[in-house]
Amino acid sequence: MRDFPELLILRHGETEWNREGRMQGALDSALTDRGREHAAQQARILSQFDLTELDQFSSPQGRAWATAQIALPDGAAQARKEPKLVEIGVGAWSGKLRADLHLDLPAGVSLEDGPDGPIGLYQHAPGGEGFMALRARVTSFLADLSGPSVIVTHGITSRMLRAVILNVPDEALGDLPGGQGVVYHLKDGVQKRLE
Repeated sequence: MRDFPELLILRHGETEWNREGRMQGALDSALTDRGREHAAQQARILSQFDLTELDQFSSPQGRAWATAQIALPDGAAQARKEPKLVEIGVGAWSGKLRADLHLDLPAGVSLEDGPDGPIGLYQHAPGGEGFMALRARVTSFLADLSGPSVIVTHGITSRMLRAVILNVPDEALGDLPGGQGVVYHLKDGVQKRLE
């Protein structure tokens, strides 16, 4: 297993589409009031760390960048927008309600929990990016890191970053915790959820 620098990984705060249960992928929607509270909570968590020597990266997508501007010191003035941190592409599902996805699912795949449950669904998005491509993208990002970093990204991309670091296979991606308003601290191959 490869050594990775110490990382603090954040998911963006709640968006209008999160609240509606709508797939975002490459599309975007604004943070809700609750989403801005999530980002403020992350700022409080990050205040426990000395971030002056840490690199700061954010997905360039609006919801992540808006979170970074609240959660990171100095309104994300030191953060770099990194395209490799965008959310997994969901192809034809972009903008669709999760409740309507059953209409496009292959035989044997359901919206229920399980290997192809809520997280596994992303593997089946028609015209989507898929886990193999996402893993390659985030692995490339991690390989380019020069030291400890703070990363603001998205739900599935955050899980895949952590899966690569923790050596978790794609089929167990759903076993990794998610959540908004929290920070994942990864150091020496150990993950801690900070609330």
